Amino acid sequence: MKREDYISWDEYFMGIAMLAAKRSKDPNTQVGACIVSQDNIIISTGYNGMPKGCSDDVYPWEREGEQTKYPYVVHAELNAVLNANGRDLRGSKLYVALFPCNECAKAIIQSGVKEVYYLSDKYSDSMATLASKRMMDSAGVRYTQMRTSLKTITLDFVPEEEK
Repeated sequence: MKREDYISWDEYFMGIAMLAAKRSKDPNTQVGACIVSQDNIIISTGYNGMPKGCSDDVYPWEREGEQTKYPYVVHAELNAVLNANGRDLRGSKLYVALFPCNECAKAIIQSGVKEVYYLSDKYSDSMATLASKRMMDSAGVRYTQMRTSLKTITLDFVPEEEK
């Protein structure tokens, strides 16, 4: 008899996005993204952070003031698109913790992603999010706020022989 308590594909891929977010050095907001083919194969992942070669110890992480993170940080969705290294993303799905901003929406649309699954829409009233939704609507990119009865996933790093 097979297990009955396994997670769905959507929960699995959102879990991968949330795990990718754990790589972010941002002290305030950690976002991860996962791009998946039509055959449920992971194509790419990304998280919000500084571009390659730009030390996250040197660049600012502040949200306010004269020097902020905003001109420098690459968002998780754009990182996932760029990390695909030119692979065909047409028809793919993107899983992300936070609804994409307008700049990420442009990359999502241009790359051919057709569906976006997100957990939070906490900036739903911002101009960036409103622009993002308008562009995705025009381009035919579907977006769905993911709802699941699953609240947490626990990863166990203890080897079987040590349990």
